[in-house]
Amino acid sequence: MKLIHYILATAGHVDHGKSALVRALSGIDPDRLPEEKARGITIELGFAHLDLPAPPPTHDGATYRVGIVDVPGHEDFVKNMVAGVGSIDLALLVVSAKDGWMPQTEEHLQILCYAGVKRAVVALTMADLVQSSDTAATQVRDELRGTPLAEAPIVATSVVNGRGIAELKSAIASELSRTPPQRDLGKPRLAVDRAFSLRGAGTIVTGTLTGGTLRRGQSVIVEPGAKPARIRSAQSYNREVDEAMPGSRVALNLPDVHAGQDAHGGASVSRGDVVVPPGLGRASDTVDVLLEMSGRREGAKPLKEGTRVRVHHGSGNVPAFVYFLDASTLAPGGRVVAEFRFETPVFTFVGDRFIVRDWSEQQTLAGGVILDADASRRGFRSRQRRGFLQSRADHPGDAIVFVSTELARDGAAPRASLLLQSRFASAAIDQAVEKLATEHRIIARGEWLADAGWWLGLQRKSLEAIEAFHRSHPQEVGLRLTDLRQLLGKQATRAEVFDAVVEDLCRDGCARAGVAIRRSTHRPALPPHLQAAGARVRASLAAKPLEPPSRKELTPDALTQQALRFLLQSGEAVEIGDELVLQSEHYRRAIGMIRAHIRGRGGASVSELRQVLNTSRRVMVPLLEKLDREGITLRQGDKRILREK
Repeated sequence: MKLIHYILATAGHVDHGKSALVRALSGIDPDRLPEEKARGITIELGFAHLDLPAPPPTHDGATYRVGIVDVPGHEDFVKNMVAGVGSIDLALLVVSAKDGWMPQTEEHLQILCYAGVKRAVVALTMADLVQSSDTAATQVRDELRGTPLAEAPIVATSVVNGRGIAELKSAIASELSRTPPQRDLGKPRLAVDRAFSLRGAGTIVTGTLTGGTLRRGQSVIVEPGAKPARIRSAQSYNREVDEAMPGSRVALNLPDVHAGQDAHGGASVSRGDVVVPPGLGRASDTVDVLLEMSGRREGAKPLKEGTRVRVHHGSGNVPAFVYFLDASTLAPGGRVVAEFRFETPVFTFVGDRFIVRDWSEQQTLAGGVILDADASRRGFRSRQRRGFLQSRADHPGDAIVFVSTELARDGAAPRASLLLQSRFASAAIDQAVEKLATEHRIIARGEWLADAGWWLGLQRKSLEAIEAFHRSHPQEVGLRLTDLRQLLGKQATRAEVFDAVVEDLCRDGCARAGVAIRRSTHRPALPPHLQAAGARVRASLAAKPLEPPSRKELTPDALTQQALRFLLQSGEAVEIGDELVLQSEHYRRAIGMIRAHIRGRGGASVSELRQVLNTSRRVMVPLLEKLDREGITLRQGDKRILREK
C-alpha cells in the first residue's frame, strides 16, 4: 500500500465542535487532559489520524495517511492554536451552523492565511440543530471572499446523527488530491510541540516532521543551543518506524536530553525547540522578514516600530522587538520589510512563515515570511542591505533571486552551503545556479560560487595592486602573495577563494614567481639610483666566474647590498652559501661540468672537482654542499656521486 502523508489542523471558535468532529472522523479522542474533559473545551493541542483512499484519477491506489492536529478555540489559548498550524497541508475550518461566524473564527482564519495555508474544507457543525444550514453556508462563503480559502468546499455535518461525515471525508480527500505532498528537501526539521518523560525510555518529543526524513539511530541536535542527541527510536501514528517521513506526525525517543526547560543541569528540550541533523545552520537572534497586516482588521491600530511582540514560528513563540526598513508603522492592509530582534535565538529557515501577536497575547497583529534567517542588526538600513531585502521581498519564492542576492551579499560561498538554511530544494538551487552561470551573473570555480561583479572587482583590485607594485618596486620580481591576500582583506579570507583568484589572475596575464605574483610581461629592473652599483656587482662576479670575491668584498656598502638583493631575487645570481654568490649562468655551467666529470668516473672527490672547475676549496665545498641539499649530488665518504635517477 502506497502511503502519502498529509497534516490537517482544525480551526474555529470555541464550542463549535472541533474535537467532537475529530472523534467522528478518526475514532480518536484528541482531548487528553482531565481538565479538558471536565470543562468540555480543548486547552492544549490534541492529535489523531485517519487513512483515506485517494480519489481517482490522482494517486490511484494510494492511501492518504492524514495526521490531525486539533487546536483550542478559546481566545485564551490562541497561542496553543498557533503552535498547531505551523506546518499543515490542509485546514479544517469548523463553524457552527447554529452560531455562524464568530470572533475566533475570524482570528483563526487570519492566522491560517498568515501561515500560508492555501487549502481548507469548511465543516458546518451542529447541522441537526437548525432547519437549514444554507444561511450559515452563505455567511461563511461571504466571509471567505477575497482570501486564499475563498473556494473551500463547505459540508454540513452533525456528530449526533452522523450527517455529512462521509461527505466531509470525501471533501478532505478531494482537496488533498490537489495538494502536493510535503517534499523531501534533505533538510528534516521536527518542531517540538510536546516533550515529556516515560519511565524506562527517557525523553519523548512529538511534532510534525517537515523537509526530510529522520531515522532511528541518527545523530541530531536540538535548537536553539545545538544540544546533541541521538534518536533511540521513532514512532509515527503509534507504530515503530525505522524512518519517519516528511508530512507525518512523529514521536522521537531522545535519551540524551531532558524534557522541559528545567534540565536538571543538562541539555533540555521543550515546546518551541526544533530537532534537526547537524550542519543545517544555526539559531539567530535577528531575522529579516516581509511583514504584512490583514486588511480585514478594520479599526485595528497600526503596529509601531520598536513594539515588543510575540513571534510565533513553528511550535513556539519568542518575544521580539520589531523594526521597519522604511516605514514607522504598519497599518491594516499594508506590508513592509522588517527586522525582528529576538530576546532569545530562534532556529528558522528562509521561506518560513510566522505569525505576530501582541505582547499580552490578546490579538493577532500580522504575519509574513522570513527573508534572511541569520541577519545582522548592523547596517539594516544600509543601501546594500536595502537592495538585498527588497529584491527578496519582491520575489519571495524565486530561487534565482535568492541565490543571486546571497552571493551578492557574501561575495562567494561553497556550493554545498548555498541557501542551506532555506526551504529551497537542492534541485531548485542547482537550476538557479546553472541559469545564473549561463547568464554570466555568477562565477563557478570548483566547489565555490561567486557573484560575477564581486569576483571581477577582486580581479581588478588585484591587478591594480600588482601593477602599482611593479611601478613602485621595479627591481622586485612581483607582489608577495601574502601581501596581496592581506590587501584583499575579508574578501579573500578563505584559502580556497584566494587560490581561485590567483588562478584566474594567472589565466589573465599574470604569473606566479615563487611566493610572489607578477604581470607576465614584467621584467625586474634596477631603479636608476642602483644601476651603477648593480654594474659594479655584475662586473665583480663576471671577472672570475668560478672564483668570485667574498660577499663582504662584493657588497661593501648599502647600495651594492641592495643591488645584489635584486640580482638574487630576479634569479640573475645564486646564493651558494652565506659568503658566496655566483652568477646564474656560471652556476649552471659549474653543475654541468660536475655532472659530466662524475658521470664519466662514477664518483669524484672535492679535490678532483676543484681542479675540474679550476677553483678553490672556498668555492668548491659550499657549492657541493648546495648540490647535496638540492638532490643533485650525494656524498659517500670523501667522494660525491650523482643522485640522478
